Amino acid sequence: MSDPIRIAVLMGGASSEHDVSLASAAAVIDALDPGRYAVTAVRISREGVWSVDERPVTIARSGAGTPALVFLDGGAPSRGLDVVFPVLHGPNGEDGTVQGLLECAGVAYVGAGVAASAVAMDKALFKDVLRANGIPTPDWVVVSDSRWRDDPAGVRARVAAAVAYPAFVKPARLGSSVGISRVAGPEDLDAAIELALRHDPKVLVERGISGREIEVGVLGEADPVASPVGEIGYDGDWYDYETKYQPGRMRLEVPAAIPAEIADRARGLALRAFEVAECRGLARVDFFLADDGEVLLSELNTMPGFTPTSVYAALMGAGGIEYRDLIDRLVALGIARHERARAYLG
Repeated sequence: MSDPIRIAVLMGGASSEHDVSLASAAAVIDALDPGRYAVTAVRISREGVWSVDERPVTIARSGAGTPALVFLDGGAPSRGLDVVFPVLHGPNGEDGTVQGLLECAGVAYVGAGVAASAVAMDKALFKDVLRANGIPTPDWVVVSDSRWRDDPAGVRARVAAAVAYPAFVKPARLGSSVGISRVAGPEDLDAAIELALRHDPKVLVERGISGREIEVGVLGEADPVASPVGEIGYDGDWYDYETKYQPGRMRLEVPAAIPAEIADRARGLALRAFEVAECRGLARVDFFLADDGEVLLSELNTMPGFTPTSVYAALMGAGGIEYRDLIDRLVALGIARHERARAYLG
């Protein structure tokens, strides 16, 4: 019998999505077969402290040059690592920062690399990538903290001309609908921008789309597959944080009750976005289906919520890939990609 795969699951993190990450990671750990994996849970506090069983730890190359969990109190030897599953959502986890650390440590990991993680986390940069590649997305304006302080009247005029109302105001580099406001008219814009700026010095003001919200899951590397299309239904004016995470307020219908040609369009755009952003492993791609039938790509999440009932897992399950198999495939993809990179570097 081969040795178990030594895997570290990262959870928590110094972002507003800390609790969502803990729930996702607990589900992943529960689904990892103990006969195949030797699992170590690494908890990252809201202050950014990494620990295993309340002992401070980091991931680095050991004295032998191999990746390991290194205990910082010196009280125990390092634990060798084969792969890391960073089940982290939001800044300081899903934005390329942790992925860069793992690259420096020389360890395989699940999910997108540094560049794709950073671009997908920054909604404004990601929209630039979409537009450059002919992928439709709602019109937007970027507002920096300095521009807002120096020229608020100019910002208001630009939003009115380029975006109009209703609009959504979002922190550019945050997830889970934190800090987002729906703005019905110009009288609400200032307060919405101020709220978003409390979370990020870069803000996106995006045109509101009248229609439905649909989702596609993507899995793979060089030849990824797209899930059936799902539709998000919810009780509320829009899909805000409380609607996402309070039980019973969000409903996912898979497959979505939409014409086949629209489903094919969404799946094709999801795969195209996955490709041009150079994603790897997994992604959940969010769309607006406008009332006129146009499919507009909203966001791409490189590490979406990951419990068995989360949207991504449900989408892939509808495509015939059950939760435990999904995790096994993601781990295998991460290890294989790392081995290819090592061979390329010689």
